[in-house]
Amino acid sequence: MAAQIIDGKQVAAEIRADLAQRIQTLQQQHGVTPGLATVLVGDNPASVSYVTAKGKACNELGMQSFQHTLPASTSQHELLELVAQLNRNPDVHGILVQLPLPEHINETTVLYSIDPNKDVDGFHPVNVGRLLIGEELFPPCTPAGIQELIIRSGTPTDGAEVVVVGRSNIVGKPIAVMMLQKKPGANATVTVCHTRTRNMAEHTRRADILIVAAGKPNAITADMVKPGATVIDVGVNRIGFSESGKAKLVGDVDFEAVKQVAGKITPVPGGVGPMTITMLLRNTLRAAELAVAGRR
Repeated sequence: MAAQIIDGKQVAAEIRADLAQRIQTLQQQHGVTPGLATVLVGDNPASVSYVTAKGKACNELGMQSFQHTLPASTSQHELLELVAQLNRNPDVHGILVQLPLPEHINETTVLYSIDPNKDVDGFHPVNVGRLLIGEELFPPCTPAGIQELIIRSGTPTDGAEVVVVGRSNIVGKPIAVMMLQKKPGANATVTVCHTRTRNMAEHTRRADILIVAAGKPNAITADMVKPGATVIDVGVNRIGFSESGKAKLVGDVDFEAVKQVAGKITPVPGGVGPMTITMLLRNTLRAAELAVAGRR
């Protein structure tokens, strides 16, 4: 029997409906509209697409979107000046600097310059520390989306064996930390695998919940998955184009084979992807709500 498909588009739509109500309440009771500032340096096509999608999502929910597009020749000093202005702007509750940045700009310096209370990507070391001790304000967006999919799919996490494949600062490490916390939707035993892991299949076959962010197409095959496991595929790999010229996307999991073994599985596209921007919107709304609470 094939696995249940975890529909990220549907879950994202459900969460956005709740966010829209909370935004309306904030506007009616406090006269505040959550505002997200995006900063794009250069014209990287993927980055342009991501920033456009974020602006569109803000507008659909009734949030303010402040989009700043700068030429690739922008100096680091000029970019830091813009971030400082956004830090001071009370209408801006969340700041997102789109990565990658041009080579002459130090990404770490720029990300660390963002006010931690406006760091809705959750990349500032203050927010990384908050996440580690279980007092996060803004969990990183993709890991937060993963956790929501696990919870809303009805997958038990208390005491579950979770195996994470990948140790990036954006996905692997934070989702491992989040699933370890003594909280609902977590409280799991977590193993992290990576490129130096020996006998990876021995680890992945133990997983009740397998989270794959390896960055390699079909890295996880059916023989590496425990029957009935919940499999979350974070990968997005372009493997050519269809006859119509549209890019073909696959995940890090051999979907067709693994869905015959797993109990639940996310597709690519349509799984984790739709959740990432939704979690960004949720973090921005939370930043606005915290700003209002701080004004009282």
